[in-house]
Amino acid sequence: QVQVGESGGGLVETGGSLRLSCEASTRSVNSHAIGWFRQAPGKEHQFVAAINWRGDTTYYADTLKGRFTISRDNAKNTVYLQMNSPQPEDTAVYFCAIDRLPIRKVLTPIPGDYDYWGQGTQVSVSS
Repeated sequence: QVQVGESGGGLVETGGSLRLSCEASTRSVNSHAIGWFRQAPGKEHQFVAAINWRGDTTYYADTLKGRFTISRDNAKNTVYLQMNSPQPEDTAVYFCAIDRLPIRKVLTPIPGDYDYWGQGTQVSVSS
């Protein structure tokens, strides 16, 4: 059973920075894209970013492009989400998840296309 765990969340001021990590329990995830999603209170999961299995293709939600950066280190089975200049509306629980299909050619923003979700890490942005 593959497991993923998020870390790095916390309280950050507007304009600061934060780096989230998503570590997988097995190297088998290195052939899968990984996505970051977030969920604010009372709202559904929102796509944030995804990265392909090789780490050379990324896909961002339009509203977050330019402020967030996704990257991965397959040697560490870890995907990162660098959050720069976060805003109060970025406050949410952030989750990572593994794409259901290996070596998918086109990255997907649909939560249903991902399996093995972590427990999430809370990010709170103060103004």
